[in-house]
Amino acid sequence: MTGKGGTGKSSVAAALALALASEGKTVLLCEVEGRQGIAQLFDVAPLPYLERRIAKPKGELFALAIDAESALMEYLAMYYHLGRAGKALDRFGVIDFATTIAPGVRDVLLTGKVYEAVKRNARNKGARTYDAVVLDAPPTGRIAQFLGVNEELADLAKVGPIKAQADSVAALMRGPATKIHLVTVLEEMPVQETADAVEELSAAGLNIGTIFLNMVRPQVLDAPQRAKLAKVATKSVADQLTKVGLDPHLAEALIEEGRFHGVRRQLEDQQRAIVSALGKPVVELPLLADGVDAGGLLELAALIEGEVR
Repeated sequence: MTGKGGTGKSSVAAALALALASEGKTVLLCEVEGRQGIAQLFDVAPLPYLERRIAKPKGELFALAIDAESALMEYLAMYYHLGRAGKALDRFGVIDFATTIAPGVRDVLLTGKVYEAVKRNARNKGARTYDAVVLDAPPTGRIAQFLGVNEELADLAKVGPIKAQADSVAALMRGPATKIHLVTVLEEMPVQETADAVEELSAAGLNIGTIFLNMVRPQVLDAPQRAKLAKVATKSVADQLTKVGLDPHLAEALIEEGRFHGVRRQLEDQQRAIVSALGKPVVELPLLADGVDAGGLLELAALIEGEVR
């Protein structure tokens, strides 16, 4: 799940994971940006580098906050048996250095952990397996780089276990089981960034899933009503207010508010048409008056359930 900052991508990712779990699936919801957004949305304690169950609707929903340092420590212990040595490296700051000195290393480790969660099986010492993994990924501005970093690594490595691992992760990202869902709002800049992301990701051979139009306002006035409002006289409205015992001086403000709504609705319809022209499935999610809390997540999940495959 990706989207421009401020579009609510983390909330939609959480709602999608909850929707899948409500269908009876065992789902893992991951985040990689270190913001503890999942914990805040579900009102639970900050998540460690450990898969923790956070909800149990019809199925089960687990969450994991992935950080690059812990992922590297796990990688060293799993593939190179450097348990104690890895801790020593961490103590001397080598782990932190390794995950920050090369821009792509961090993304390789983050995507590698997601790959492990997707591809593990019951033979892995009883490790939990999932029907679906939902990733709250970086914003659209860098999503192509984030998902394509393993292909770059494979080109650099040429041969050996690092290349084999990078090829495997890259194959997963391009495979039919992986869908990249995008979140936007009906505003010019987010919609343009979404259109650019669809073009860039498609050109990279990645599979686009659903586009979520988030925080959609109620549509109060249709086109004929907006046209009628544009011609209404202030005195006529003032007279009607007087008849029902209200202050007639409110007429001008009410008309102005209605016209502003009409203009905004027209602009939103234009952006909706641009999104529709991208040719991808679209799901609209409403603006929640009370914000996105646990109840709001359930409301969004109910709207998503059955819409995304």
